Amino acid sequence: MITRHTILFTQLETYRNELLAVLEGVTEEMAEMIPPGFRNNIRWNMGHIYLDQFLWIAALTKDMGDVPPAYQNWFGFGTSPSEFTEETPSFEELKQLLETQPKTIKQTYGHRLEEEFPPTEMGMHTLEQVLIRTIFHEGMHFQAILNIRKSL
Repeated sequence: MITRHTILFTQLETYRNELLAVLEGVTEEMAEMIPPGFRNNIRWNMGHIYLDQFLWIAALTKDMGDVPPAYQNWFGFGTSPSEFTEETPSFEELKQLLETQPKTIKQTYGHRLEEEFPPTEMGMHTLEQVLIRTIFHEGMHFQAILNIRKSL
């Protein structure tokens, strides 16, 4: 693996570990609360981060991996936990998925980072480019989790 790919996966794992550290001490009850002024809760942001990485990978590879189709209904863009009509993954389940996701992505796609695909939105045409975008996106939802946690 070339140096920049090693750095990319180090960043992916490091930022994810920072997110998981912020989730320490959050209870299942806290993860469900939607504070005034917010559309979503901590648990929704967790599911959205998890789903988003696989959606962007799938936009290129057409492979959704093991992500259940219902995740799109629960955690996709524009959804909200106030609209959930069925049982969704628990806070603890989502923590476990977030913990294992960077390793899963590295094992499954690490050898394909520079493979060329038809370009997606913003002209991205490699998994390397998509993962950079998802790290930025995760940072936005990391901040949302921090803001929700602060307001609880």
